[in-house]
Amino acid sequence: MAKAPTTAIAPTRAEDYAEWYQQVIRAADMAEVSPVRGCMVIKPWGYSFWENIQRDLDKMFKATGHVNAYFPIFIPKSFLEKEAEHVEGFAKECAVVTHHRLETGPDGGLVPAGELEEPLIVRPTSETIIGALYAKWVQSYRDLPILINQWANVVRWEIRTRLFLRTAEFLWQEGHTAHETEAEAREETRRILEVYREFAENYLAIPVFTGVKTPNQRFPGAVETLCIEAMMQDGKALQSGTSHFLGQNFAKASGIMYQSREGREEYAWTTSWGFSTRMIGGAVMTHGDDDGMVMPPRLSPAHVVILPIFRKEEEREASIAYAEGIARDLRGRRTIWGGDVEVIVDKRDMNAGEKGWEWVKKGIPVRIEVGPRDIGKNAVFVARRDRGPKEKYGQPRDEFIASLPAVLKEMQDGLLARAIAYRDGNTREIDDLDSFRAFFTPRNGEKPEIHGGFAMSHWCGDEKCEERITGELSVTIRCIPFDREKSGSGRCIVCGKPSEGRVPFAKAY
Repeated sequence: MAKAPTTAIAPTRAEDYAEWYQQVIRAADMAEVSPVRGCMVIKPWGYSFWENIQRDLDKMFKATGHVNAYFPIFIPKSFLEKEAEHVEGFAKECAVVTHHRLETGPDGGLVPAGELEEPLIVRPTSETIIGALYAKWVQSYRDLPILINQWANVVRWEIRTRLFLRTAEFLWQEGHTAHETEAEAREETRRILEVYREFAENYLAIPVFTGVKTPNQRFPGAVETLCIEAMMQDGKALQSGTSHFLGQNFAKASGIMYQSREGREEYAWTTSWGFSTRMIGGAVMTHGDDDGMVMPPRLSPAHVVILPIFRKEEEREASIAYAEGIARDLRGRRTIWGGDVEVIVDKRDMNAGEKGWEWVKKGIPVRIEVGPRDIGKNAVFVARRDRGPKEKYGQPRDEFIASLPAVLKEMQDGLLARAIAYRDGNTREIDDLDSFRAFFTPRNGEKPEIHGGFAMSHWCGDEKCEERITGELSVTIRCIPFDREKSGSGRCIVCGKPSEGRVPFAKAY
C-alpha cells in the first residue's frame, strides 16, 4: 500500500527541486503556461504580488527623483545595429516583425502580407529606442539629467523556459538616464543598485550580495554592470537586479549630445537598470517550503484570510457575520510599513480543511478560523504560515487584532533571518581546485540541482580562468564584491597568481 504524502507539494524540494518549483506555482495559483509557446499567464494571486512590487519599488524610484514614461514596443532594426556589441548580445533572442497585415491564402488560411520596408524588433530592452528620443530632447547641459523609468513588457525568444524565471515575454521596469558628467552617471548606477538591494532585503526578505559583474557577464554594450545576487534553496544563484553604467557608448550610437557649460559639444553619459517578474520566482525559491508558497508579509497580496467554520446550516450566518466584523476591524489597522491590513473572508461553500490547505499553499501570512465556539469566547483560532500547518493557537479577538501588525513584522524579519542563515550555511571559503571541484560536483546518490552553494574563492582577474571554470563545471563568478579587499589577498583558485580578494562562484539560473 502506497504511503500517503505528508506534505502538500509533491515532489519535495529534496526529491526534485525543479519540479517542486513548478508545483508550488501551480498549487499557489500564481501562473500557468499559456497557449503561446514560451509565454505565461500571470494569474490574479501572482499578479497582485507583482502589483505590490510595482507599487513599492515605484515609490522608491520617485523618491530618488525619477519619473515614469512609456516608449514603443517596436524598435527599428537599424536602431539596434548602431551599437555593435549590444546587437550581438541580443541578436539570437530577438522576435522580428516583418509584415503589417494578414490576407486569405489560396487554401483559405491567413498568410502574412504587406512586407515592411524595415523589420521591427519586439522590444528586448529599450536603450536604442529611448536613446533616439533623448537625442531629440537634449540640446544643452540645462536639459540634463534625464531620469526616466518605464514599466513594460519585453520579449526575449528563450528556447528553454521556466515560469517567472525565464519566459519569452516577461514584465519589468527599465530605467534610462542621461547625465552631464561621468561621475553623475556612475553615482546614479550605484544609487539604483542600493535601491534594488534595499528592496530585495527589506521588502522581499531576500538577502543579496552586491558587486560588479566580470567582463564575461557584463550587459552587452555597457562599460560596467553592477548587480545583486541571491542564493536559492538549491544552492544556485539568481541574478536579481542589474544597474548598468553605459559610459558614452549608447550616446555616441544615438547621437545624444549637449552643449557644455564651456560651449563645447559633448556626448552625454548614460545608464540603464532593470528589475523583473523573475523576482517572483526568486521569492518562491527563497521562501517556499514543501507545503507551498510562503509570502513575505510586506508584499503579500493579502495579510489575513478568515475562514468561517460551521457544521450546521443555522450556524452559517452567525459565523460569517462574526468573520466580517473581524475583517472590518482589521481593515482599520495599519501595518508597521504604513499600508492597510488586507483581509479576505473566504465564504465559499466547501470543506473547511480543503479551504485551509488552499491558503497554506498560496502562502498567505495568517489564517484564522472562527466558528460557534470562538464566537462564544469572543476569540479566534490562529495559524501563521511561518510555522507548521497544524500549529494553531487560540487568542482573544481584540488581542489578535491589536497584535497583528507586530506579528507581520516579526514574520517578515524571520523570513529574512532564515534566508540569511541558509545562504551563510551554504557558503564556503575554498582555496584549492580539487576541493572547489568537489563542492560543485554531485557525489553518488546526490541530486545535481541541490548540490553546492556559493564558493568564496580567490580569482586573479584573468577572464581565461573564469572561462575555464565555467567550461568545466558550469560555474560562474556572480560578482566582484564592493568590499572584496576585506576578505584578504590570496592565490587564484585556477592559476595560482595573486588575487586581491575572494569572489562568489556559483551555478546560476
